[in-house]
Formats: sequence, structure tokens, C-alpha cells
Amino acid sequence: MCPAPTNDSTERGYIIPIGGGEDRVKEMQIHRRFVELSGGADADIVVIPTASMLEATGPDYNRIFSELGAGKVDFLPIARRTDCDNPKYASMLDNATGIFITGGNQLRLSAILGGTLVAQKIRRRNAAGVPVAGTSAGASIMSEHMVAGGSSNAAPAAGHVTLAPGMGLTNAVIIDQHFTERNRLGRLLTASSFNPFLIGLGIDEDTAAFIGPNNVLEVVGSGSVTVVDASQLTHSSMWDAREGEALSLLGLRLDVLGEGCRYDLAGRMAYPPDGHLVFCSLPAASDQEADAQQKQ
Repeated sequence: MCPAPTNDSTERGYIIPIGGGEDRVKEMQIHRRFVELSGGADADIVVIPTASMLEATGPDYNRIFSELGAGKVDFLPIARRTDCDNPKYASMLDNATGIFITGGNQLRLSAILGGTLVAQKIRRRNAAGVPVAGTSAGASIMSEHMVAGGSSNAAPAAGHVTLAPGMGLTNAVIIDQHFTERNRLGRLLTASSFNPFLIGLGIDEDTAAFIGPNNVLEVVGSGSVTVVDASQLTHSSMWDAREGEALSLLGLRLDVLGEGCRYDLAGRMAYPPDGHLVFCSLPAASDQEADAQQKQ
């Protein structure tokens, strides 16, 4: 599933996957920036708490965004697929200037929303310039290929990750969340090995990747975003590995981005925060130069 097409005069809205466990009490910098992108005092934010089984999830995010100055906030109490046909919900999404998808169970989210009018509205509104944010499960479902489950704290191996269709807001990346906290590097590497075209994004808790319409992401939050680029693989054993067998993946590139770092998804290049120096590799000293340095 590809992202919905944009009009020639319209830029696509931000896509904001969040690694879960975001600060909801103190600085709330991720939520604050989302509210600003959604219009601030003029914002009309719609929260989709479908992934969660907790009744308090929707009202809790309503409170957060209202406290941060959003003009209007409401949530869609979607608990079954038939709820997605409600014309009132479609109208709310048509008027939304920001859409937020909460955490919970990503398979519950995809099983209920997948292929429905609500899912179509979310994709079309993002193509029309509306920012869409999602935390934890809400982050995973944003990509075309969704990490639905798998082994944490394990080396990359065949069968250690389960994929399912996502919402398709982007087809350039595959996203995993609670990344460092649950030691999910192995399963993201495994997921990336299925198709090296995809860029793997491992997003820590209280951390977000703000992906702009120019396909450049910026890291916001207290953790990091791990970027796995498998496009230059020289060898992969994924295609003939047996279930549980450790994978060989040669030629991977991995970047770890802290707050303020940026990554160009089209150019596959990482950049430090503004104002920071970029370190370039220098040619190795000759033997004579090395001897002279040792004598000094």
C-alpha cells in the first residue's frame, strides 16, 4: 500500500512515529510540537485510541492536547470494524488539522482499521497536509510493512520477526518502537533483511521522528532513533536461512541519531544538529609521519 497521492499545490503532512513511553506530565515536548504543527489555538485534533483496551486512553490524550493549547480535541471510540462506517467519525476526520493514534496492540489496530473508511480518511488527510502522529503501536502501523511481533533481546535470525500490512502512510521505512528499552535491534535487522529497500527506524521511548514533507526526519525527545540502511548489502543469508538460524548480513550501515539530528530518507544520509561540526575521515599517516609523531 502506497501513500495517498498529493495535489500539485499541497505538501504532504508530517508523519510522526513515537517510540512510546513519551513524557505526558513535564516538558511534553513531543506533544507540544505536534500541537503546534496541528495549528495551536486553531487546531482540531482527533485522537484514535483503538489500539488500547483502556477506556481512559482517549480522554487522557484529550486532556494533554487541551492543556497544551489545542483549540479543539476529541477522540473516536472505535472498538470494532463497524464503528469505522460511522459518518460522524468520517466528518470529524475531514475537519481534523491533526490526527493522533495511541499505543496498545498494533494487530488490534490493523485488524479493526485496515481497509476501512477511517483508514482511507487518515491517509487522504495526511496527503492533504495534516500531520499524523502515532505512539508505540500507533507508530508501527504508519508504514506499509508493519512489525507485528517478534523476539526481543535476540540476535537477527530467521523467524524472529512477524510482519503484517500497515496503514501505508509511508513506504520508505519500517518502524520498531520501545527500541533500546526492549533491546529490539536484532528484530529490526531481521525485518530490514526482508527487503533492503526499506530503511529501518528503531525509536526509543520518549522519542519521536518528525518526518517532514521533504522526507527528512528530525529527532525530538530524550532518547535516540537508530537507522538501519540495508541498501548496500553485499551478502544476505535471509533467503535460504532455516527457522531460528542466525543471519549473515554484510555491508549494513547503521546510524544512531540523538535529539536534533536529521536523516534524509531519500539520500540516506545522516546529519548532526545545527551548529555541530561534522567529523570527516582523514587519510592515514605514512610510516615516516607516524615515526616522527612518536619521537615528538
